[in-house]
Amino acid sequence: MTVVDAPLAGYAARHLRLEVANGVATLTLDRPEKKNPLTFESYAEASAIFRAAARDDSVRAFVVAGAGGNFCSGGDVHEIIGPLLERDTKGLMAFTAMTGDLVKAMRACPQPIVAAVDGVAAGAGAILAMASDLRIGTPRARVAFLFNRVGLAGCDMGACAILPRIVGQGRASELLYTGRALGADEAVAWGFFNRLVAPDVLAAEAAALAREIADGPAFAHAMTKRMLAMEWAMSVEQAIEAEAVAQALCMTTQDFRRAYEAFAAKRRPEFRGD
Repeated sequence: MTVVDAPLAGYAARHLRLEVANGVATLTLDRPEKKNPLTFESYAEASAIFRAAARDDSVRAFVVAGAGGNFCSGGDVHEIIGPLLERDTKGLMAFTAMTGDLVKAMRACPQPIVAAVDGVAAGAGAILAMASDLRIGTPRARVAFLFNRVGLAGCDMGACAILPRIVGQGRASELLYTGRALGADEAVAWGFFNRLVAPDVLAAEAAALAREIADGPAFAHAMTKRMLAMEWAMSVEQAIEAEAVAQALCMTTQDFRRAYEAFAAKRRPEFRGD
């Protein structure tokens, strides 16, 4: 099991590239020669990094990206798919539990996550983008939940729960049953991508969005992320009650006080996350 001790700025990632600056942690899948596939090790390390983020107040937003013009081609065919054929049921369950843990870690970490998607985002790569909070794509981005193409179900790593909430039940069903690639323009129209930018400015645009979030009230952003997840399983009445408690807690923060004082003084507030 990979364990990461906070702070993330001091962690030397072995299977991914991790950079932390100005409150933003950038996690890059860095195997461009193979379109950045995931391995057993990178799955585990990514999960550990997102888990550690919950203990690191210096990180206030994430960017997830791929190197070399592609996001992620999914699980490595030779380093993951091949070895899985030799596992028994217990071993396969251990693997699927580990892959699902990455999505759970992404959803549980308090920091909003921005996915910067260029080129291929297939299989588990599509899931990584899906599990992020915001997604910026490029015109050449192609997103494919292609599990059925390899004889597997579309219900992988939370896809049947999360994807319909992003693009709608019918559209998610189409993508998961057919495995076809979702083109960039269609992905924007369906709400999967928040917007498209040119490939040469993708990194800068994703970093700017993450920095804008990082400059905001960290406790309040974490509360927004938590409530967006929790309210999936609530009635509207329950959600209103839960949000009343959440907002009251935010009103106890110093960031809330600073915002009022800055407004009164006609200056921009400086949020510190306390």
